[in-house]
Amino acid sequence: MALSLVAPISVFKRLCVAKKTTSLSGLGGLVFSTDTGRHCPDCSQPLDACICKQLLIPAGDGIARVRRESKGRGGKTVTTISGVPLAEAELKELASALKRRCGTGGALKEGVIEIQGDHVQLLIDELIKRGFKAKKSGG
Repeated sequence: MALSLVAPISVFKRLCVAKKTTSLSGLGGLVFSTDTGRHCPDCSQPLDACICKQLLIPAGDGIARVRRESKGRGGKTVTTISGVPLAEAELKELASALKRRCGTGGALKEGVIEIQGDHVQLLIDELIKRGFKAKKSGG
């Protein structure tokens, strides 16, 4: 008993035919322009003038919480800073300055600054010196 893997042509046509757009508005907006270069897909502004990422300030109580974490990191200790009331660009600059101050590496992930190593007190002092409200969080 042999099974046939051949489908009727009408089924094949329904699966392969994509919906055609008749206007440029159906394509989803401007992505590239020879005048200004690449455009942001969200706000349709040129990438250097994009306002999407700059306006996002995380909501919270305005207190930067500094804590030491090692769980889920293969035994490595990381100091995290969350709740800093800054936009994305300023948060990136602050993370860079704090990494330089500690002399270690780190990252900025989803609004949380991660600094490699145990630098809780040093970071609290540095944040207070920069005018933020900071406190130790966790054990």
